[in-house]
Formats: sequence, C-alpha cells, structure tokens
Amino acid sequence: MYRVDKINNSVSKLEQRLFKDLNIQERDNLQEWIADNPEMLGEELLIIQKEYDGFNDTKERLDLLAIDKEGDLVIIENKLDDTGRDVVWQALKYTSYCSTLTNNQIIRIYQQYLDRYANGESAKENLMEFLDRKEEDLLLNHNDQRIIFVANNYRKEVTSTVLWLLDHDVKIQCIRATPYSMGEDIFLQMEQIIPLPETQEFMINAKEKVKEQKNKSKVKSETEIKLTEFWASLKIHLQDNNVNYISNVAAKPHYSLGFSKESGKFSFCIGNKALRVDLVFSNDPDKILIDAMKEYDNEIQSKLNNKVIWERLEGLKTSRIKYEISYEDIDKQYEKSSDETWEHWVYWYKDAMVNFYKVIYPIWSKVQKKLK
Repeated sequence: MYRVDKINNSVSKLEQRLFKDLNIQERDNLQEWIADNPEMLGEELLIIQKEYDGFNDTKERLDLLAIDKEGDLVIIENKLDDTGRDVVWQALKYTSYCSTLTNNQIIRIYQQYLDRYANGESAKENLMEFLDRKEEDLLLNHNDQRIIFVANNYRKEVTSTVLWLLDHDVKIQCIRATPYSMGEDIFLQMEQIIPLPETQEFMINAKEKVKEQKNKSKVKSETEIKLTEFWASLKIHLQDNNVNYISNVAAKPHYSLGFSKESGKFSFCIGNKALRVDLVFSNDPDKILIDAMKEYDNEIQSKLNNKVIWERLEGLKTSRIKYEISYEDIDKQYEKSSDETWEHWVYWYKDAMVNFYKVIYPIWSKVQKKLK
C-alpha cells in the first residue's frame, strides 16, 4: 500500500505491520472500531450487542452481534495477527446459539445495548428505520444466520474449513485486517478475501439456482413467495423493455433489490409508506458524497420534477438520494384494479428507475472523478 502525494506527484510505501507491534488490542481497539464503523466490513450493518453472553448454561461470549439489511443476524468474530485453529468451531457454536433468537429477544438484546451505549434510544424504532419496515413487517432472524471473521492472518485449516462451509451454503466471510504505518500515522486496510467480492454474486446466484431445483417442494411463507414473485416479474418487465440494470441480480424474498455502481448502490425499495428508487452511499460518514452531489441539486430537480429527496442521515454512516411515491398516489396514478396484483408497482419502478438513473448516474460519475 502506498500513500499518494499529489502535490509532489509521488508515492511513499507504507510499512505493513502486526497488530501486536503497534500495541493494538482485539477487544479495546479492533472490536470498538468495527462497532463504531460497521461499514468497514463492506456493507450496511446495525450492531446490536457487544460481548454478547446471553447463552443458556454457558459462559461463552461472541464479539459482536449485528443485523444486516435483510433482518438476518450476523455473528462477527475478531482476531488479530492469528486466527488460531478453533475460530470456526467457536463461531459455529455462537451461531447455533443465536439461531433460536426470536423477534422479541433480539429487540430486548438491542435495547440493552442502546441503554448502555446510546442513551436509551428505542430499539424497535431503530430497527424499523434501519430495515425500512413497518412494525408488522419487522421479521428478524428469519433466514439463516451469517458469520464474518476479521483477522490479519488466516491459518490454512481455517480457510479450508470456511471454503467447505461456503460450498455447503453456510453464509460466511473472511475479512483481512492489515495495519500499516508511516511515521506516527497508522493505517488499516479491510479486504474481503473469502469469498472474493468479484465472484460472490455469481456464487450466490449459482447456488440459488441449484437450491431452487433441489427444493421446489420446500414451503415458504406467503410474504417470501410474494416478494420473490414480484422481483421476478419486475426483472421480466425490465428485460422486455431492454432495461438491464438487474438482469444479473437474483430475485430474492427481500424488500429491496439493487445493483452497485462504484461506491454507490442503486436500489428498488418497498418501503414503510412508499415505493422508492434511490442511490445509497453506505460509507459516507462525513457526508462528502451526498454534499458533492447536492451541488447539482438544481439540475437534478429540474430534470426530475422537483421530486428528489436528499437524506444526509446525520449521525449515520449512510446517506441517500431518493425518488419515491406513496402507495395512495401510485394506486391513483395507475388505477389499481386488485390488491393481489402489483402490476402498477412494476410499471412505476421501470419508469422511475430509468428516469432516475439517466439523470443521477452521469452526475455521480462526474462527482467521483472530481473527488479522486
């Protein structure tokens, strides 16, 4: 890794270090950094507990417990310069313990965390906002749990086991955390090494296809079926109109479906009170990205009928640019004929994303070049 000096048009090599040499501690440092900045792991996560030990008849405790954007539990295990031999077994135990947690138990665990670390904010309200769900749709820990490992060095017995688990549909990732230094300055690189990011979506889609063929008789909830069918119908409608944004994205029983463009993500979202298309910056703590985009507000609003909403989301790492329509307005606009059909949603999503992307992406591309 190199530090770039644009003024002098030069680079300086950073020195790769070990955590122990820098006196960086697993619990006091690395764990706290991730708890405060979960986007370091490459996605939007909501930390709901640290050092969780609420397991019956055992004194074991996991490092960090989180919720992802689908409402699934994520078990995060941190190591420093060496994973050791037993980290996978340890994480699998914790994951099995967490697999039985109910909605109410998760909300209670998160509330305890907020009472201790965040001045008693409402756990339920935070979860509803993070997941963009109504209270009646707040379904947590419904799918299989996930595991994320963070360490500087992974032993072969660990990587071999992780790859085997991946091949057997266990949702597991390895993040390499590498410290560097230059003088008194310390730098930290976080890099997903298993599965490789560029192959992850392909792996997921391939596994889902195989699983679908093997498990056609598996009974799913009514909501899961409807969501999957809806996104599948949207994909077909877009392809029929030569719109290929999500052609390579699998239809899943989630409340959003999106595609990444550099460090942003365009998404179709079924929200609490409205449908929306948006561009989300998941790692924008200082609001640099959204503020740079906001400089083009007049141009954007003039092209999108002054309907674009800017969400800086103060206090969060995420920011968002969105274009939405309420359920009442969309029913009026498309003269909804049946509560059981979502055809009017499909039509709106196609028109909205085409217009939104056509206006927003060229500006987003220009802004990224300016910020480099």
